Amino acid sequence: VQLQASGGGSVQAGGSLRLSCAASQRMSSGSAMGWFRQAPGKEREFVAAFRWNGYTYYRDSVKGRFTISRDNAKSTVYLQMNSLEPEDTAVYYCAAGSPILSSIRMSQGYNYWGQGTLVTVSS
Repeated sequence: VQLQASGGGSVQAGGSLRLSCAASQRMSSGSAMGWFRQAPGKEREFVAAFRWNGYTYYRDSVKGRFTISRDNAKSTVYLQMNSLEPEDTAVYYCAAGSPILSSIRMSQGYNYWGQGTLVTVSS
């Protein structure tokens, strides 16, 4: 599976961005696509995931601000990011795999990774 991420950029606090992750194949039963991010000097962390059955998962700090969605016809997952904060500044990575439910928030649960896209939020 190849993943192509796009949509990063620079915005001021309170602004919005939409990230896209196009996969080379559609999600199959048991699979998930997710977004992780890594800020300078910090470990990669889970942001959001979309499971094949339509369930979505978010880290607490982005709930109510970020929305993950899927266009199955385009094999693309989106991350709509609203009310961005400087703390959201990071390189964002999309990922795909077949994580078990307990691993859906863990990078180890994903086998395929796209290139990162930089999101910079200024105060």
